[in-house]
Amino acid sequence: MHQLETIIGYTFKDPTLLETALTHTSFANESKTPIHHNERLEFLGDSVLSIVVADHLFHQWKDRPEGELTRARASLVCESALYEFAKEIDLGSFLRLGKGEERGGGRHRPSVVSDAFEALIAALYLDGGIEVARSFILPFITEGKTAEADYKTQLQEVIQQNPEERLRYELEGEDGPDHDKRFSMAVYLNSNLIGRGVGHSKKAAEQAAAKEALRLMGLVD
Repeated sequence: MHQLETIIGYTFKDPTLLETALTHTSFANESKTPIHHNERLEFLGDSVLSIVVADHLFHQWKDRPEGELTRARASLVCESALYEFAKEIDLGSFLRLGKGEERGGGRHRPSVVSDAFEALIAALYLDGGIEVARSFILPFITEGKTAEADYKTQLQEVIQQNPEERLRYELEGEDGPDHDKRFSMAVYLNSNLIGRGVGHSKKAAEQAAAKEALRLMGLVD
């Protein structure tokens, strides 16, 4: 569990919350002593995730109608999206599964892993509050998970029109506590600085830098 804490950049004050979040019902059912599994945490995490995503979209997409916001939120909280997010932190490898579920491939089953991702969100919320949960969630949903927001790809497509040009991203610094790191990234066209950005992960900072470059080119608002 310490390895997972290192990956997510947060150390639990109550480690049993993390342990429960990683415990599938199959493991609890096979245990000789009563232990908690993650279904209740999954229930709570689903709501925490929904409000964080809704709040983010509401403030980022100020001119979008309710229907677009609803569709965007649905695309970011669906099972397939959560499974992809969970794979980024290798969550499946940390799950406590029963023998049958293990043999059946549960460690790589989208429903099992995405449910555990929601349970992990709830554990973070209960242990550290909404801001800790928000800091964990936002990097996943602000790194170009929708084509419209993938500024790195947009910038690359613009630059590729001239095969001689080369883009590179460079980390300029990082600060903040482990549970709320902020990374500063610069993007260069050949040797020329064309944008800077800050984010809660290196990928998010790269997206922000690419967006700034596109804005300076007059290609995005």
